[in-house]
Amino acid sequence: MIIDVRDGSEFETRHIRGSYHVPLHLLKEHAEEFAAQLAPRVVLVCQSGRRAEEARKNLDAAGLSGARVLTGGVASYAAAGGDITSGRSTWAMDRQVRMTAGSLVMASVLAGRFIHPQFRLLAGVIGAGLTVSAATNSCTLGRILSWMPWNRPVSEPTKSDILAQLAPHA
Repeated sequence: MIIDVRDGSEFETRHIRGSYHVPLHLLKEHAEEFAAQLAPRVVLVCQSGRRAEEARKNLDAAGLSGARVLTGGVASYAAAGGDITSGRSTWAMDRQVRMTAGSLVMASVLAGRFIHPQFRLLAGVIGAGLTVSAATNSCTLGRILSWMPWNRPVSEPTKSDILAQLAPHA
């Protein structure tokens, strides 16, 4: 059984055929219920492995110790010739973060040069935010961008929907 813990827009864009979508935030909130429902040999997947590892730790703490993380995520699975389902195309979240941060820095430098020097402070704030993001392995800008309409899935599964899907496989 393969569990994809990415957000809905990432899952809709591309996922491993036959995988189940259990967004990380739902898995964290209801880890005990999902741990009881999942087969002992479950593979967790995300884009790079970081969120899947976080999900594995949550499931492990909830009593499911057999979960594994797919190294390299969906991209490496696809590169190895795995069966992938593709849907609507959205930029990956890390790419959106880089574009937004870079654009804000560039705009603040230009505004600082041509409008008022204090606009350059925004570049410093963005740099500090990226530093904190790297140090804490979290991304506030990514969370903010995930609220944008183009990143919202057509439908986000609920806990009950997911548990009903997983029930026949437990």
